[in-house]
Amino acid sequence: MLIVAVGPANGWSVQARSRANLLLSLGPMTLPHALAQVVVAEQIYRALTILAGHPYHCGH
Repeated sequence: MLIVAVGPANGWSVQARSRANLLLSLGPMTLPHALAQVVVAEQIYRALTILAGHPYHCGH
């Protein structure tokens, strides 16, 4: 199961972070929550299409 959670404006608490199996960061930039969700969704889509052998990464 994959659960993607975009953090709150002040970041996740130590308790919440300790419950995660994996933490990923989009980098030091600050994004509005809606934009961060789109960026993460696009990257997941891109990864899945590449793994499925679609030419997404070739610019077609």
